[in-house]
Amino acid sequence: MSPEPKPNAQETSDPSEPPTRQIPGVPVGPPSSESEVDQEAHEALQMRVAMKMVGSAMVFVGFIQVFLSASTGAEITIFPMILYFSGLALWAHSSVKSSSVRYMVIGLCIVCILGFLQLGEVLFWHKYVIYWGTIAMVVYFMFQNPKKPSNSR
Repeated sequence: MSPEPKPNAQETSDPSEPPTRQIPGVPVGPPSSESEVDQEAHEALQMRVAMKMVGSAMVFVGFIQVFLSASTGAEITIFPMILYFSGLALWAHSSVKSSSVRYMVIGLCIVCILGFLQLGEVLFWHKYVIYWGTIAMVVYFMFQNPKKPSNSR
């Protein structure tokens, strides 16, 4: 008697599934959940970085218009203020670690945007509050030391 040949992998699998080829050194099977978690964490980090960049750009563009208006005495519309506070809310959402502080800043930004929409104009003192508040915020973050993770054993 001759030995019976072993069935091929393609013959034993479900005909509705496409045939798979095994590559040496690569495990066969669904990807592990750890790689999916790493992928999701990487995508979340990319989204936070993008939000931080867009928010910073919006704050910068809104602040430049407020700064030029304050230094020349020209009037501005509410659009730079809406741009400034929208950017500040995006930046806070992506940068502030403490959730209570983060949502307090976002809520304050929304209240300011709604206030400017209701008022419909930017007064002289609004520009100077934004101007000096932004300078204070930049100085604060300029002198913040980044926290290094501690390795406790």
